[in-house]
Amino acid sequence: MMTTSNDYRIPCPYCSHESFLLSKAKDRNRKITDHSFSYYRCKSCGLVFLNPVPDDIDQYYPDNYYHIPTSTDFLSETAPGEQHKLDQIIRFKDSGRLLEIGPSTGTFAWISKQHGYEVQTIEMDAQCSNYLNNVAGIPTINTADTCGALFTLDPFDVIVMWQVIEHLPSPWETLRSVSEKVKLGGIVVLAAPNPSSFGFRLLGKNGPHLDAPRHLRLIPMQLLEQWMSDLGFIKEFETTNDHASKQWNTFSWYYTLRNSKWLAWMSDSLSQKLGHWISKLASPWERMEGNGATYTMVFRKHN
Repeated sequence: MMTTSNDYRIPCPYCSHESFLLSKAKDRNRKITDHSFSYYRCKSCGLVFLNPVPDDIDQYYPDNYYHIPTSTDFLSETAPGEQHKLDQIIRFKDSGRLLEIGPSTGTFAWISKQHGYEVQTIEMDAQCSNYLNNVAGIPTINTADTCGALFTLDPFDVIVMWQVIEHLPSPWETLRSVSEKVKLGGIVVLAAPNPSSFGFRLLGKNGPHLDAPRHLRLIPMQLLEQWMSDLGFIKEFETTNDHASKQWNTFSWYYTLRNSKWLAWMSDSLSQKLGHWISKLASPWERMEGNGATYTMVFRKHN
């Protein structure tokens, strides 16, 4: 098929301003297909988005996408790695009803319940939902229709989305539904890949945080703050240099080496060690606020 100049400029799905072709990326992380996917960046709002979104996007989440445990031992063992998230939330709201959207197998939901929050989750994966409901004892709605599920629920004091919003075709619509289910004074916590990060600027389509085609939208922090402000929230906190982002920085270099066809000879353990070493070299830049691989933002409903 012949490529025309119009293929390089299309309207932004959010603000309708002109967007330019950023890169054509392949599924480097999972290698489910050899197809190339087109990502664009809006000149006005800065949104990075996949276009077109595959009709068969579900096939890029294979059955082995999640490790499904058989007992709660897994939750107890992995809980220390999620404690930093809980510590962040306790600073702003230390009790009440908490909803996690996209909990996977639920370690964060588990430790939140242990802390004393009344926890509920919404999860699209049937296997994860079955584990959460029947093994972990965490009430979970199994659906891909997050907005529809939110409509059926009572308001919450805390709603969290850890590395989820980038997977949604219409994140602003989901946030609107979320905003309607947060109590006055309650908080929304969002963590997502940072399209302004040092690694993303340097690695582009070769970086693992693009994660084509599963990441549909990469939202700049300034744009997310604008969306939440329009919905009646004020920003309480933002960072690209928390514990999670530092982990994702290291992950980025390790997976870049692991995914390189030129380094296919390299063992996984060597990729990990070398990735950790590169991450240390890059840390003076990556640990500057705004440059980390991911961000975490906390918003409080005031209107």
